[in-house]
Amino acid sequence: MSLLEVTDLRAGYGETRVLDGVSLAVDAGEVVTLVGRNGVGKTTTLRAIVGAITPWAGTVRYDGEDVTGLSPEATVARGIGFVPEERRVFPGLTVTENLSLATHGGSDAGRGRSVESVLDTFEPLDERRDATGQHLSGGEQQMLAIARALVADADLLLLDEPTEGLAPLVVEAVADLVRNANETDGITVLLVEQNVATALELADHAYVLDQGRVVYEGTAADLEAATDVVDRHLGVSID
Repeated sequence: MSLLEVTDLRAGYGETRVLDGVSLAVDAGEVVTLVGRNGVGKTTTLRAIVGAITPWAGTVRYDGEDVTGLSPEATVARGIGFVPEERRVFPGLTVTENLSLATHGGSDAGRGRSVESVLDTFEPLDERRDATGQHLSGGEQQMLAIARALVADADLLLLDEPTEGLAPLVVEAVADLVRNANETDGITVLLVEQNVATALELADHAYVLDQGRVVYEGTAADLEAATDVVDRHLGVSID
């Protein structure tokens, strides 16, 4: 049984259907990426999984439990961490205060990821622990958003465009943090990423989304080699 199982998920906004039967699975310990052009439903998939929107149909199972339609607070309490594209760092709070706040209302699994232990891993944040969110760079804000999810004891990280708008060197730093969270801390990751090369470098498994449906599933290496799929559904070149 997979840690996360999404089956025939249908969802949208108002009367506009965005997801038209999305199914995917994420095994414990994996990094799985969901890629596709802008507007095909990648973010909506993450939002439906975490409970930020209520699916119209379909099921979301996490660690064997049906969590379809639960609130974000309830899914976080079960160990699902969501890092949205806009990051949502508290601008007037310091790095330490942002992380300390995340200890309240997170998972009760007791894995012991303290603020200090996470800062030891995120060295750039450790050096900026007294800086407020509004004075952090985009890359530092992204690191803080990921660190906050770890402090909240996430076992599954849903990452929405973590490298969006970042300089190439910062992209590498954020990718290294995601890789470290997976390989060292054992965090399972479902990654939505517009930078396809970075996504496939990090991922074990990949799904391609187009018009609200999964049109391709395979290993990251298989997708990288499937140039016809990449050309047709992603419209990018992978170097």
